[in-house]
Amino acid sequence: MLNGRSLARQIAVSTLYSLDFNNNLTKDVDLSVFPGMSEEEMAELDDDVVIFARYLIQGTLENLEHLDKLISTYSINRSIEKINIVDRNILRISFFQIENLKDTHPTIIIDQAVKLSQSLSNDVSYKFINGVLDTFVKDFAS
Repeated sequence: MLNGRSLARQIAVSTLYSLDFNNNLTKDVDLSVFPGMSEEEMAELDDDVVIFARYLIQGTLENLEHLDKLISTYSINRSIEKINIVDRNILRISFFQIENLKDTHPTIIIDQAVKLSQSLSNDVSYKFINGVLDTFVKDFAS
């Protein structure tokens, strides 16, 4: 069972995946119901989960250009267009969190990104995500 923030991160990645897949990564997206969820499923979520998921989604969408530049800078061997959609959105929310969540240590954010990648992506993506985020955190901290 996922804790609240882990579930919110998973919802955020799934939502951003859906928006990215449909070329609809815009700031004015309706988040009253997350894509792929029914109103009943939404009603079962704790308020904290919904609030944190919306914060991650909206923050990522509002900072998309900046986040994509960071991904392009730190993903040396793979252009952002070549990164699969799931991994690209895990990286987006992770970069956003590292820069904006001062109450969460970057190693926790990286650990959560790796876990998301292991459960949602292919077998080797987590190593790529870990490497990109770890390099960024080292630069971000200095």
